[in-house]
Amino acid sequence: MDLIYDFIGSAPELSYSEFVFLCIISFVTSVISASFGLGGGAMLVTVMASLLNPIAIIPVHAVIQLNSNLFRALMMWRYIRFFLMTPFVVGSLIGVSIGGTIVFALPRYLLQGIIGLFILYTLWGPATKVLQASSKTFVGVGVVSSFMTMFVGGTGPLVAPFVRAVTDERRMTVSTHAAFMSFQHAVKIVTFGVLGFAFSPYIPLMFGMIVFGILGTWSGKNILAWMPEKVFRIAFNSVLTLLALRLIYEASQGFLGS
Repeated sequence: MDLIYDFIGSAPELSYSEFVFLCIISFVTSVISASFGLGGGAMLVTVMASLLNPIAIIPVHAVIQLNSNLFRALMMWRYIRFFLMTPFVVGSLIGVSIGGTIVFALPRYLLQGIIGLFILYTLWGPATKVLQASSKTFVGVGVVSSFMTMFVGGTGPLVAPFVRAVTDERRMTVSTHAAFMSFQHAVKIVTFGVLGFAFSPYIPLMFGMIVFGILGTWSGKNILAWMPEKVFRIAFNSVLTLLALRLIYEASQGFLGS
């Protein structure tokens, strides 16, 4: 028991209760992401922002989300639209490279507002009617989303409208989106390592959150399996819309406070 307390207590600047709370939140947000395809990552980074050192939020969140998305993608790998991966990977490498050079230069609220407005447009505007599953489209998605993920953490909602537009089955949507985000978070982790972020002090926290995240992903997959397609689509669009509105609200607060 002392070993467990020592393990939990080694997480920087966190009490025992905060450590356990983050693990539970990791479980809950993983259930949400696996059930609806998105939403969990954005919720998780919001909670982490209230407890962790600001410098650690984005890189630690990337590690947790890499494992959550990768486990989800592996569980449903048969449904992934792999032909879209290569252009997205190429775009992601370009976007992270650019974002890494100016990661501290742009205001977070500006990018949040852009993402929020763009999501609403692609969801409810005419853009989704002309989206095509082309290489050029997903190179561009990779560049823009990977660039922005260096600043705002969870850009899954930015990628989601494009994935939704080129998939017609809920497991295909969830698995393809998870595969995209797995690679994006992996590249982001490497980039932050190169930039000098020390991950080692956060290993206990990351380990605990990853374990609970895997349990949450498994639970969410079971919910997804019996969820009717129509219900999934309604829930997917609703969650995405709420996330977009939250981003716009946070952007407005940041703009007013700047």
